[in-house]
Amino acid sequence: MKIHIFLPVALCLLLASCIKDELANTECDIISAWVEGDEYRSMFYQPETDMRFDRLSSTETHIIFTVRSTLSLPHMPVYFDITPGATIEPASGSVQDFSQPVTYTVTSEDGQWQRKYLVEFREPDLPKLHYDFENVEEKTEQLKFLFFNIDATFYQWYETTSQNGQETRQDIWATGNPGFGMGNSGAQIMDYPTLTDADGFDGKCVKMVTRDAGPFGRPLKKPIAAGNLYLGKFDVGEVTTNPLASTKMGIRAPFDEEPIKVTGYYKYRPGAEYINEEGTVQPGVVDQGHIYSVIYRNQDENGNAVMLDGSNVLSSKYIVKKAEMRQLPPTDTWTPFEMFFEGEPLDQQILDNRGYNFTLVFTSSKDGARFLGSIGSTLYVDKVAITLKNEE
Repeated sequence: MKIHIFLPVALCLLLASCIKDELANTECDIISAWVEGDEYRSMFYQPETDMRFDRLSSTETHIIFTVRSTLSLPHMPVYFDITPGATIEPASGSVQDFSQPVTYTVTSEDGQWQRKYLVEFREPDLPKLHYDFENVEEKTEQLKFLFFNIDATFYQWYETTSQNGQETRQDIWATGNPGFGMGNSGAQIMDYPTLTDADGFDGKCVKMVTRDAGPFGRPLKKPIAAGNLYLGKFDVGEVTTNPLASTKMGIRAPFDEEPIKVTGYYKYRPGAEYINEEGTVQPGVVDQGHIYSVIYRNQDENGNAVMLDGSNVLSSKYIVKKAEMRQLPPTDTWTPFEMFFEGEPLDQQILDNRGYNFTLVFTSSKDGARFLGSIGSTLYVDKVAITLKNEE
């Protein structure tokens, strides 16, 4: 199963050639950020990957370097690659005091646009093993689609933990809502595929609805947009080139021992008519919701970073453990679910060095990535928990 993101390809191909110069003059993005120097390597769990961020999304404005400890953090330079012609202040490579987050401002070449970035060095977040989906906000993003600036407002989830006496926000959840917004510029917040709902098992819950993908969908054989929520990031920058790669699946594993199972509560009701890529109704076919979890190695054999996406999250050779709800029977009442991890035991040394990534995925249409499903299929999820070995 792969997560579906709507892609207005035709308009992109039609207009891209005539606006290239304008885009180059108005962009103000950090593309890459990194720390260099052997003297800093011991600060990081995995220097080969943790000292550098490449291909940052244009909507990602909080850059967090994870270090072993912040108690004796030295003054140091951070380097940036920014969009052509833009400038950055403070300057790339200038020495800064990162005992507190530092704000960098990128100004476009034409001087008309600015974007502020917060760069922070932080110890690993404390384990978060229970998710109740109470922390949700309305988020407005200005999405760039060719020379259009689209203001999209949708729901975004986050977690919080308390560390060193301070509450820390964890932006670990992502949805395909931004991709839907790019193809449906007039959509209201309740029109999006992934929503919050006040009538949860206890408090709020997540509501995922398979939507009509909009005016570009049917001509491009992409008629539906499945609701989804997953641990990871959504990269708007790849929507127009490789939509499945825009779903960056996984965060550093939020546990220090073997996980056994994932539990929670759900409600599910499939839509009335199952349609294929052509928008043709498939008689007798019933849509299915999907819930699963994957643990995988986040470095390859050569020490390069591994981040799974919608194209390989269930098939990659780097997967170590997987849990999946193979059947999700329709129900209009809150129903418990339980799925057990299967696969190889985790290597404790790799786990201690944050060498595994972990994702949880929920979607209202199991085959949404192939643009197959039923408009109106609805999945609710609440009170999700990870059980570790010592808790069994």
